[in-house]
Amino acid sequence: MNWQSIAFDWNQVRAFWATAEEGSFSAAARALGQTQPTLGRQVAGLEEALGVTLFERAGRSLMLTKAGLDLLEHTRAMGAAAERMALTASGAAQEVAGQVRITASDVMCAHMLPPVVARIRQAAPGVEIDLVAANDIRDLQRREADIAIRHVRPEQPDLTARLVQEATVRPYAATVYLEARGRPETAADMGTHDFIGFGDVARMIGFLVPLGYPLTEANFRVGSESGVVAWELARQGLGIAMMVDDLGRRTPGMEALLPGVEPVRIPVWLVTHREVYTSKRIRLVFDMLAEFFAETGRGPGEPAGPG
Repeated sequence: MNWQSIAFDWNQVRAFWATAEEGSFSAAARALGQTQPTLGRQVAGLEEALGVTLFERAGRSLMLTKAGLDLLEHTRAMGAAAERMALTASGAAQEVAGQVRITASDVMCAHMLPPVVARIRQAAPGVEIDLVAANDIRDLQRREADIAIRHVRPEQPDLTARLVQEATVRPYAATVYLEARGRPETAADMGTHDFIGFGDVARMIGFLVPLGYPLTEANFRVGSESGVVAWELARQGLGIAMMVDDLGRRTPGMEALLPGVEPVRIPVWLVTHREVYTSKRIRLVFDMLAEFFAETGRGPGEPAGPG
């Protein structure tokens, strides 16, 4: 560890973080209970310490520079770690209690989230986790869930979202299926194969055809509304399924197809209500989920498709 390189002040980092999240010095100063000049000096001090420019003015607004955007992700991680340190030191993590409802796809709930749920329960035994396995989008504004994991950033102003990962998705098939039907070498070869349908087949075709797969409804003879069931159908050799690499690569008997073709990249957003994010238990779970995705590189385990 190069201790000499860590010379900045945490208060300066916090001032930068608040300004980036709130969008202006005045709003950040109000959030932190400081005066605007004091906060501005803290941000300027951080820029001087790091030797970079973090914000540029665009009219009456502040815009993050490239250096500012890069620093913001690290700052969020630092803030989450600092908060957990404070909770642990005071024993407050043990006292954070209550239910947190997380909605995600059924495949993600079944195959991706259990390890982080175990981590949350260990850090905060009083927190109760309810996984809402749903392939539709639950309405956070109506409190159908506290935290959602989505592919698309929400546009509602009262929701807050954090991009935590870009999942890579590609076609997978069981070895038993490929030995019987042959291994496709190009996207064009996919037109002679069976695909597993997930949800709306027409939407799936609309998603896959632009990728070069010459598919029609005739290619989808088997399917399910459930991602868990669709993946099991593929695992049993009934056809090809689009799947996130994290799950596909670690499923015995499944092979990734078209290795020379770039995978589809799907953003993964953690979303919660701005008011709810002030809750200690929800913020703890939100930050631990974000940290989990950052550490593991995991994305949403569900068959690929629009939205």
